[in-house]
Amino acid sequence: MPSRPRLSAREPVDPDLDDRPDRPPRGPSPRRPSRRRPRPGHLRDEATLLGTIAVGGALGALARFVAGRVWGTGGAAFPWTTLTINVVGCALIGVLMVLVTDVWTGRRLLRPFVGTGVLGGFTTFSTYAVDIQRLATGGRPLIALAYLLATVVAALAAVWAAAVGTRALVERRAR
Repeated sequence: MPSRPRLSAREPVDPDLDDRPDRPPRGPSPRRPSRRRPRPGHLRDEATLLGTIAVGGALGALARFVAGRVWGTGGAAFPWTTLTINVVGCALIGVLMVLVTDVWTGRRLLRPFVGTGVLGGFTTFSTYAVDIQRLATGGRPLIALAYLLATVVAALAAVWAAAVGTRALVERRAR
């Protein structure tokens, strides 16, 4: 199984996915399942986490719905609203990851609420796929291809630029 590329110490790392060698492993070994009983309160912690994500997801989905109603794109038009929602959501994820790893450490429910919940509900890559299919089957395959590529490039650029910009502001403020 190929290993994931290593991230530099300067890039934000999701603490749930952090596999740097200086960090102790999280959870049971994949080769040897844990035989320990769940600690007291474990199910309550999981319910709190799932409830937090669900509330955030509802808020994000509501924001996406409102944006779609206010700036709707229909028919064979280029789906500017979906593109904008996804790019803005990715930029906010870049900001969030720097803040939760460098500034607001120790806030256990912040990343699940905002990142997984609000921004997961706000961004809409399922609509993105439907938009591509709608454009392609509607006789606009070049527009569909342009939209496919523009979304990926703009979303990656947005998350990178937002993370770099936020990190610069955080470091400047720390001086």
